[in-house]
Amino acid sequence: MVDVQSLNARDAGATEGSSASARADDARRVIKKYPNRRLYDTATSSYITLGDVKALVMRGEPFVVRDARSGEDLTRSILLQIILEEETAGVPLFSEKMLASIIRFYGHAMQGFMGSYLERNLQLFLELQQKMAEQAKEITPELWQQWLSAQSPLMLGQAFAQSQKAFLQMQEQMLQAFTGKRAP
Repeated sequence: MVDVQSLNARDAGATEGSSASARADDARRVIKKYPNRRLYDTATSSYITLGDVKALVMRGEPFVVRDARSGEDLTRSILLQIILEEETAGVPLFSEKMLASIIRFYGHAMQGFMGSYLERNLQLFLELQQKMAEQAKEITPELWQQWLSAQSPLMLGQAFAQSQKAFLQMQEQMLQAFTGKRAP
C-alpha cells in the first residue's frame, strides 16, 4: 500500500543510494514510466493506465513508480495526477479555500509541521472509519447511509476534537523544544 511508511521507505532509499532503493522495490510492485508517458507494470508485463494505478491504491497493494531511464521515484507525481483527475472528474474532495491554504504553506516555516499534522489527522480519521465499519458489518448500505446522514455532525465534531487535541499537543511540544517552557 502506498502510505506514509512506503513514502518514508522511498525517501530513505533515495538518500541511501540505488542499492537501498532496489531493496525497497523488492517488496513493492514496480511500475515503470516511459518518456511517452506510458506506464508499464513489471508484475503483469503489460502497459497500464492511471485508472489501473488507482485500483492498486484502492486495493492497498504496495507499489513504486520509477522513471524507466533514470530510475527516479515518480510515485508521488503519479499519485498527484490521480488526485487531480479525481478532483476534476466528480465531486471534489478539496475546496478552493482548502487548496489555497495548503499552497500558502509551501515555503513557510511551518510546511513540515503542516504535512505531519495533516497525515496524523487523516490517520485518526481512517482509524475512526475502520472502527465504525467493523461495528456495522451487519448493517445494510441503505441503513448505514441513513445513520451517517443523521450522525455526521456528531462524528465530525468528535473528529475535530481529536484533531484539535493533536494540534495542541504538537504546539506544546514545539513550544517546549524551542523555549524550554510548557504551554500555559
